[in-house]
Amino acid sequence: MRRKGVSYAKYGYIFSIPFVLAYIIFHLYPLVFTTVIGFTDYKGIGKTNFKFLEDIFANFKLILNNPSFQVSLKNTFGMWLVNFIPQILLALLLTAWFTNNRRKIKGQGFFKVVLYMPNIITQATIAILFSQLFAYPTGPINSLLQNMGLIDSPSFFLMNKTLSRGIISFIQFWMWYGYTMIILVSGVLGINPELFEAAEIDGATSRQTFFKITIPNLRTILLFTLVTSLVGGLNMFDIPKLFNNGLPDNATLTSSVFIYNQAFSGSYLYNRAAAASLIMFFIIAICSAALFLIMYDRDAAQIRKLEKKQYKALRKLDKEARRVAK
Repeated sequence: MRRKGVSYAKYGYIFSIPFVLAYIIFHLYPLVFTTVIGFTDYKGIGKTNFKFLEDIFANFKLILNNPSFQVSLKNTFGMWLVNFIPQILLALLLTAWFTNNRRKIKGQGFFKVVLYMPNIITQATIAILFSQLFAYPTGPINSLLQNMGLIDSPSFFLMNKTLSRGIISFIQFWMWYGYTMIILVSGVLGINPELFEAAEIDGATSRQTFFKITIPNLRTILLFTLVTSLVGGLNMFDIPKLFNNGLPDNATLTSSVFIYNQAFSGSYLYNRAAAASLIMFFIIAICSAALFLIMYDRDAAQIRKLEKKQYKALRKLDKEARRVAK
């Protein structure tokens, strides 16, 4: 007698129910609700009724013309660039160091753990730590500089615009270069080792191997790091908020802190905060698309197209052969 096959598919659906419910309640619903209220007059705690505005883009116009939002965009992009450029350069340098088979560096695992460790610490903790380090008048940095005779009296470091931005950029760089390095090292380990062996046999130097083989084959991984860094950088919140809360004079105000202030810092303008969030979403989407177009490997795409054409031609020939055989 034939035994009926047992289908376990239903158990998979049952086990996925908690995740689906959590996603709908805590992610999808807030996302849809935020999108909707960006076109309404919704504001204030406890208010449940709202209506769509006659000019549905009024909130977006107000946000785009808001001087504080414009300043926050400049600060966000500026601090992201200042931390990302040295971050990717140092990560590439460390990647070349760790993946160089000729050097055979000992203790790689230890060094990787140490370099990655800042990424494990929460951003809130690091922000508060640096805020206390540069505190006025008795912060450790002030005390150290005074004891060394470099300054006569305590300096209010957190009231210096350039220094405040620089510290936030340094924190971002310090926390994320180890993560970027690990991603790049993983990408290098995925490259066919025969390419490196052939380069070594042909007498290529370490520098030539890195720039002619490693970097071109890391195009996809570099695109990933660029996009993820862009998304994370344009959503900076914990560090600028807890380090200096946008001070001095909005010098460290980022777009995420601006959105938070619109929604929760006394004004409760949920509709404008939602509009600012949607604007940032479109800015990130456009920048990500631009990065994709810049980093897109057209040669690889052409090869994939040719492979598809060849595969279709082979299938057609196979069908023809079968038809003749019959």
